[in-house]
Amino acid sequence: MNPLTFITGASSGIGQALAARYHRDGWRLALVARRGPEMAAWAQQQQIPADRWRAYSADVADTDSIVGAGQACMVQQGVPDVVIANAGISIGMDTAERADIDLMTRVFATNNVGMAATFHPFLQPMIARGSGTLVGIGSVAGIRGLPGHAAYCASKAAVIAYCESLRGELRGTGVQVVTICPGYIATPLTSRNRYAMPFLMQPEVFADKAFACISAGDSYRVIPWQMGVVAKLLRVLPNLVFDKAFAGRPRKHRQSGDH
Repeated sequence: MNPLTFITGASSGIGQALAARYHRDGWRLALVARRGPEMAAWAQQQQIPADRWRAYSADVADTDSIVGAGQACMVQQGVPDVVIANAGISIGMDTAERADIDLMTRVFATNNVGMAATFHPFLQPMIARGSGTLVGIGSVAGIRGLPGHAAYCASKAAVIAYCESLRGELRGTGVQVVTICPGYIATPLTSRNRYAMPFLMQPEVFADKAFACISAGDSYRVIPWQMGVVAKLLRVLPNLVFDKAFAGRPRKHRQSGDH
């Protein structure tokens, strides 16, 4: 039987591009998002055979919802070989605004607790089998905090640290943990950004590179690599220089947006 990948946030953007890439390589698909009909319409448009995919409507911010989707996947399709926790929210915030504190709660519920809940139902079955790959989608925004991006940057920094912790916990079990940090990817969400986006990459190109990274079992990768170099340089900049460099930079929209 062909291998199976379970992808959250699969109805658009990076998630959809990853689904298309795995399909081209012959994988079966478990597609997860809140917008179930959109996923089904896409799979039918792509003429993916009915026995090669299933759609699961779930909200990763609702633990019971996403855990239920994982359990349903195992009943209907088996234990996945690769689980990609891609669903996330990117929203600007202003700590002075009371409503944005609740917004930050939503961001962490989706980007962090939702990731752990996505992995949860598969851990014991994968360990028992002795194989599997759990993929966390972080961001270069998690490497250094940017003005107006506090919730998103903090959540993606937490993704990187969480996946690192999980990788250590699963050492020796046969289950791998891969952390991928995208730079700027051309999706409907990033099209609204009000600032320059160096090394902007098309989602299909990102999916190709991410597929190769996951297949190779890389523990951590920034895509594109140029953004990895930029991120490392930013990390070592003294605070005085960093703060001055980003003073006055346009901030992320405070309206909600998912990827």
